[in-house]
Amino acid sequence: MFHIALHEPRIAPNTGNIIRLVANNGCQLHLIEPLGFDLEEKKLRRAGLDYRDMARVHRYPDYPSFVAAMAGRRIFALTTKGTRNYADVAFQADDVLLFGSETSGLPQNIRDGLGAEHCLRVPMMPGARSLNLSNTVALVSYEAWRQVGFLGA
Repeated sequence: MFHIALHEPRIAPNTGNIIRLVANNGCQLHLIEPLGFDLEEKKLRRAGLDYRDMARVHRYPDYPSFVAAMAGRRIFALTTKGTRNYADVAFQADDVLLFGSETSGLPQNIRDGLGAEHCLRVPMMPGARSLNLSNTVALVSYEAWRQVGFLGA
C-alpha cells in the first residue's frame, strides 16, 4: 500500500485527522521530526479518535533517516511549488507521498533532490495559497488508491 510522509508537521489536529485517514485507507504514515507537538497531545488524540491502534505510524529523527528507510520506492512531493498535476501521475502501490509542514511546506533542498518530475501540485484557483494539509493528503491518497483498484478494500 501507499506511504504518507509528513515532513515536520506542526498542527496536531491535522496529524490526528491523517492518522484516522490512514487507518481507513490502509496507507502507512511516516512522521519526520521535529514535530510541532507531542504525539500524546489531547488535540491529536481527539482528531484521531480511537484509530491510533489501527494506523501504522513510523517516526524518523530527520529526513535522511526517512529517505534511507524508503530506499527503492518512488517519492512524490506534494507542493504548491510543483508544476506537475498529481492527477497526471500513474501511481503504483508502495509509492511515497511526501507533504511539507503546514507553515512552511517542503524545503527547497528536498524539492531539488527529488526533481521536478516528482514534485506534484493540486490544481487551485488563481490567487489561492494552499489547501489544508489533511484535506490534501486525503485527496491525493485516495486518487492513488483508486488507481490501483482500491487494493485491499
